[in-house]
Amino acid sequence: MMLILFSCVLLGLFIYSYALIDPNLTLINVSWWVTLRDPLVYFGYYQRQQSAVVFIIIIALLFFFHSHFVRNYTRYSVWKIVGIICAILVLSYPFLSHDFFNYIFDAKILTFYGDNPYTHIPGNYPEDEWLRFMHWTQRSYPYGPTFLPLTLIPSFLGVGKFILNFLFFKVLNLLFYGLGIYFLNKMNKLWAVAFATNPLVIIEGLINSHNDLLAVSLGVVGIYLLQKDRRIVSRIFLLLSVGIKYLTFPIILIVKNPKNKINYLVFFLQAMLFGYLYFNGGVQPWYFLSAFLFLPFYPKVVLHLNIFFVCLLLTYYPFIRFGNWDQIWMKEFIIAFGFILNLIYFVVSEKLLSRSDKK
Repeated sequence: MMLILFSCVLLGLFIYSYALIDPNLTLINVSWWVTLRDPLVYFGYYQRQQSAVVFIIIIALLFFFHSHFVRNYTRYSVWKIVGIICAILVLSYPFLSHDFFNYIFDAKILTFYGDNPYTHIPGNYPEDEWLRFMHWTQRSYPYGPTFLPLTLIPSFLGVGKFILNFLFFKVLNLLFYGLGIYFLNKMNKLWAVAFATNPLVIIEGLINSHNDLLAVSLGVVGIYLLQKDRRIVSRIFLLLSVGIKYLTFPIILIVKNPKNKINYLVFFLQAMLFGYLYFNGGVQPWYFLSAFLFLPFYPKVVLHLNIFFVCLLLTYYPFIRFGNWDQIWMKEFIIAFGFILNLIYFVVSEKLLSRSDKK
């Protein structure tokens, strides 16, 4: 019954994702699609107050089911949960970010135009129809050398057709989502369930399809190999992870023993890096997917970050409610509030635990 109800929530999230589809984007040029899409677009763009309420309800339900699955992880098959999530969300629309479309076009610069995306920008191709729904057309390729070769596969398979590129790029994220879960499950089933069902992973990794998910999955493979004392291969995977998103570079220093001082330093460096980005106005909710890289080392910390994760997803409220980021202070306030609230939760829970141990 819980899986059925969870499926219904995911289906609602899938449908809702199309409420904020770019009006300039026509996925399928058929009448029945227009009939389905137009009411959703009207709801997302012209009934923003109701749309924001629906978004908050969906977030709350996702965290409810996440908590249930984590508490009862021994009762469920990891792969049954993953199968349900992937089957329902494979064609979800990245409604909270435009990065996904930049990934597609960056790969197209090489596979279709034969140019180097590190030296060419989307704006160099003004006749391309995909520019109608593109953002950041004046920037060159900002990602590491690992990500581009991976994106060439779905780009080649897409043969220049946008709907095929859309599908294959979504599948790419699903495959890496499964890869990360597979190796987490080999280490600890609880970690796999916690990662698979976490709303931050589902929304930012699968729906918005950020490449941070790929970086995390490659990092998880590296950490698993590190636990198996395959140090050279492990470092290769950790370097590949960093080669997608430089944000995770401290992870290459990680060692096998969780209590080693080097690991505390790595965790501290990662936290300081997030702090630097926050105070310079450059931190984004999906960056914190990298927190799951520390799940095998500090599970007690990562598994109790949900207050913070809730607030990260709620930073989208200003955009959904008002249609812009003019209230950017709200985003920064929500992140800071979530961090402080979660920190208080840690302190209080630790004190209560120590008191119970004394008794």
